[in-house]
Amino acid sequence: MSEEKNGEVSGEETTTTENKQELPTDAAHDSDSSQEKKRIEELEEQVAQQNDKFLRLYSEFDNFRKRTAREKVELLNTAGEDIIKNLLPILDNFERAMRTNETATDVKSVNEGITLIAQMLRSSLQQRGLQVIVSIGETFNTDLHEAITEIPAPTPELKGKVVDEVEKGYTLNGKVIRFAKVVVGA
Repeated sequence: MSEEKNGEVSGEETTTTENKQELPTDAAHDSDSSQEKKRIEELEEQVAQQNDKFLRLYSEFDNFRKRTAREKVELLNTAGEDIIKNLLPILDNFERAMRTNETATDVKSVNEGITLIAQMLRSSLQQRGLQVIVSIGETFNTDLHEAITEIPAPTPELKGKVVDEVEKGYTLNGKVIRFAKVVVGA
């Protein structure tokens, strides 16, 4: 009987142990499933946050691009306005000189007035960074000069150098804005 009890007990233990093993497996499966769901929810939340950050950053960049384009247009408009304001006194002086020229009998004083106005104009432009390219007697340089023609050099020292200047060249803050049109000695 004790053997039977032992057998029964053993059988009962086996059955109980089998049931216990099944329960933890189902509980573990449910636990894993809930952990996976939590993980998926966390990842979805992170994706949503990243998308939100991306959209905000994209909107911010788009606003920045539009603002800089607007500022660039305003800068170009105000830069022109500033130059015009500096040239207005020179224009006023030219108008005065023209009125004076109508009644003037002394040509020398009219010439002096025009010379003064030209000096004012040059000075104003130099303050803005305009410089004349010195050409005559200089070696021909394609970065600064545009050769109109070539003539026989009057002296051997002037071969390959600028003999005459047809039109002055200018740089604005170091950048060539108009090449000097020159005659080169051959």
